[in-house]
Amino acid sequence: MIDESIFKDKKVAFHTLGCKLNFAETTTIGKMLLEHGFRKAGRDEVADVCVINTCSVTEVADRKDRQAIKQMITKHPGAYIIVTGCYAQLQPEAVAKIEGVDLVLGAQDKFDIIRHLDNLEKKEEAQVCHTKRSEITTFSPSCTRGDRTRYWLKVQDGCDNFCSYCTVPIARGKSRNGTIAETIAQAEAAAREGAKEIVISGVNIGDFGKTTGETFLDLIRALDGVEGIERYRISSIEPDLLTDEIIEFTARSKRFLPHFHIPLQSGCDEVLRLMKRHYERSLFADKIRKVKALMPDAFIGVDVIVGTNGETEDYFNASYEFLQSLDVTQLHVFSYSERPNTQALKIEGRVRPEEKKRRSELLHALSEEKRLAFYRSQVGKTAHVLWEEKRTAGLMHGFSENYLVVERPYDKALVNCVTEVVLGELNEDGSAMTIKN
Repeated sequence: MIDESIFKDKKVAFHTLGCKLNFAETTTIGKMLLEHGFRKAGRDEVADVCVINTCSVTEVADRKDRQAIKQMITKHPGAYIIVTGCYAQLQPEAVAKIEGVDLVLGAQDKFDIIRHLDNLEKKEEAQVCHTKRSEITTFSPSCTRGDRTRYWLKVQDGCDNFCSYCTVPIARGKSRNGTIAETIAQAEAAAREGAKEIVISGVNIGDFGKTTGETFLDLIRALDGVEGIERYRISSIEPDLLTDEIIEFTARSKRFLPHFHIPLQSGCDEVLRLMKRHYERSLFADKIRKVKALMPDAFIGVDVIVGTNGETEDYFNASYEFLQSLDVTQLHVFSYSERPNTQALKIEGRVRPEEKKRRSELLHALSEEKRLAFYRSQVGKTAHVLWEEKRTAGLMHGFSENYLVVERPYDKALVNCVTEVVLGELNEDGSAMTIKN
């Protein structure tokens, strides 16, 4: 039995890498530690305990993880070092070998962190708490703000798809979720804290209900009725799980916003088959047409991977032309990175690094062209902007319902408020819309 009195006033520092879900989960872990007597270390304080929440989506991410761990060890000499997240789940022994690491927590154990803490004394060898994918069964709900105005509501975790390039199903386990009632309680608590906008997040949110016999459509209908929450955004949702009913409901709702993030990964059917995706590009195009028919001003972000094994130049060109034809707003472009234990390693036809870079640059340029065209199409229209707290060069920024970045002179009274504005021209660097006086 641990004497929790030893935790009182121990200073804890956090470092998070990777996706927004990781940031939300770090906040949840932080709340647990604070509730048991820890306090958050100040910016210039040396912490007693450090928690590093890692990502492992690419080889570059793994390298950044190792750098972050070593930097925290250097910055906080003598601190008890805890490493969790996807890198800790996928390569626990590699993490444990980093000199200075004391505790490695896999996906099943990170939300049970208190149970794994002992006297917080440094160890000669790291303790590893790790379970296989089949044993990752718990779901830990969270609704956290962190340092942002918007809240992130975690509704689902894990994935069962096993796309050929991806380690997420191994890192995060089977698809699972809490009940709608539990999720609604999280949203209601956020409303009581003053939340205006919630982003619905997870690993594969369209899969919601797999473990409870409910559906994602059931969930968003229930969330729509929570008093106090003015706006919801649906984060990344697979195209084959974005049903017409979900699109139609979003178009009718006053609270669900015209903003979608839909992973495509490739606009070439041959590459989609190599990736073991669950759709063809014709389905994706149908979803975009459906969204735009009902919500002409909707913001649509699209994930794309370039240079995956087997992507010939002709396949890339087909993908580029398809993306060029789509009425979407922005591309999130990733260069393929080989990951251990994935099926893509068996696919022939490696793409040279310099060719990956060329393809990536072409898609980034196409993305910027589409983004600027979308922003310019919104000039003179009325928007409702939720203003963020951060101040930059005397300006504050916020997001319109359709995810335009809007700027105005800083006014503290507007933080976490939604105001109606008329959109002006783009600012000098094209990063945000101005507002008309």
